[in-house]
Amino acid sequence: MAKKSKKSVGTPATVALTAAGVPFTTHSYEHDPAAPSYGEEAAEALGVAPDQVFKTLLADVDGTLTVAVVPVSGSLDLKALAAAVGGKRATMADPAAAERSTGYVRGGISPLGQRKQLRTVVDASAEGRPTVCVSAGRRGLEVELAPEDLVALTGAHLAPIARG
Repeated sequence: MAKKSKKSVGTPATVALTAAGVPFTTHSYEHDPAAPSYGEEAAEALGVAPDQVFKTLLADVDGTLTVAVVPVSGSLDLKALAAAVGGKRATMADPAAAERSTGYVRGGISPLGQRKQLRTVVDASAEGRPTVCVSAGRRGLEVELAPEDLVALTGAHLAPIARG
């Protein structure tokens, strides 16, 4: 069962949200290191549909690290991501490079409060939802916020970058 909290738990993501004055709710749950999908594990623990929980993925688009935020119920369409940022080719980023750049560990990378602000694209399916959940910066901790706040705080734009 997930625990809800309205106060900041001190990750760079929650610190950034608090500093920006954005309303959010944190949800913590006991992370299972053997879980095959961190995102699906989060959706199940929170008791929400997998299309409300978004995973943060890093891709290399023409030599530039780019953040993609897509529902855990689908997968990232690399061609669509490249097109969304005016690039030609996208591949998944090296996990070590993703961790170094964001300051987070794989499975806990948040689109918020990253060490270095990267170009960010949020899947268009987030638009119109009252809230979405994304990693709050560590495994077993999610933050729920309005998608427009996520887009504003990350400097993202919306584009159809998810499949499935």
